[in-house]
Amino acid sequence: MVKLNEKLLLRAFNGECDGALANVSWNNVTKMEERIRKSFQAINKLGDVLSVSVTQEFLQLRLDEVRLSHEYEQKRYQEREEQRRIREQIRDEEKAKQEIENAREDAELEEARFQKALERAREEAAKATGAQLQKLTEQVSSFESKLDEARKKKERAISRAQLTKSGFVYVISNVGSFGGCVYKIGMTRRLEPMERVFELGGASVPFPFDLHAMLYSDNAPELENALHQLFEQRRLNLVNARREFYRDVELEEIETFVRSRGLSAQFLREPEAREYRETLAKREQQLSKMAPKESEKFSDNLFPVAASQA
Repeated sequence: MVKLNEKLLLRAFNGECDGALANVSWNNVTKMEERIRKSFQAINKLGDVLSVSVTQEFLQLRLDEVRLSHEYEQKRYQEREEQRRIREQIRDEEKAKQEIENAREDAELEEARFQKALERAREEAAKATGAQLQKLTEQVSSFESKLDEARKKKERAISRAQLTKSGFVYVISNVGSFGGCVYKIGMTRRLEPMERVFELGGASVPFPFDLHAMLYSDNAPELENALHQLFEQRRLNLVNARREFYRDVELEEIETFVRSRGLSAQFLREPEAREYRETLAKREQQLSKMAPKESEKFSDNLFPVAASQA
């Protein structure tokens, strides 16, 4: 009878442990450990009559198994996040390359078009006299200026293509979603960097982001990393480094650091937050039409994050 109870208790405890082990994920290890400890105590209590119990050593082994499983799941999660980051970086770089290539092709077409127009205007000017000559001379000057600008655009596009680390570091905020003094500091190699900002303000957040600074650098990854290191202790997400949000940051700190590196940029202090402010105004109108008690209850849940940091 004692042997049968030993087998029964051991099977029951292993069943509980296996169930907890099957449900372990990267974010619930403490809960699963507590579940195993409670099962350990309840099963040992059932074995008190016959002095049958699961040993502490065996409990520790099963807890170690849960922790190892948790570490494995955590590494898998980190690997997935890293792969997602790499895919996102590749997509951004491909878009940047495509934009640069399109800009180069457009500049070449403009250059060829203005070159032909300039040659034709010069030929006509050589045969013209009087007022017609004056008009054609002005056209030649205009075409020369436009041709020079097209060549400069082409050179800039070729230069950007050759500088593989060149890009923009942006500082943006979203007061309606995250409150004040919370900024995202990221990087993009896009020829039109604002497109990246518009993408970030898509359907994943309730309001679009506002730009505070756009910094061009020949080594954008190095500048971005330096800013991240500066505010490392104020990172909003301490687990996932890909979430480049920082709290309790003042724009003056970023501006001082940027200028100390010899870079110049215009910083916009006050975010426009147009949709957020318009939404607040409409909410106020709605609240003014409600009964006092209903209005008070509704306003308590109105943008709690932003309100708590305002």
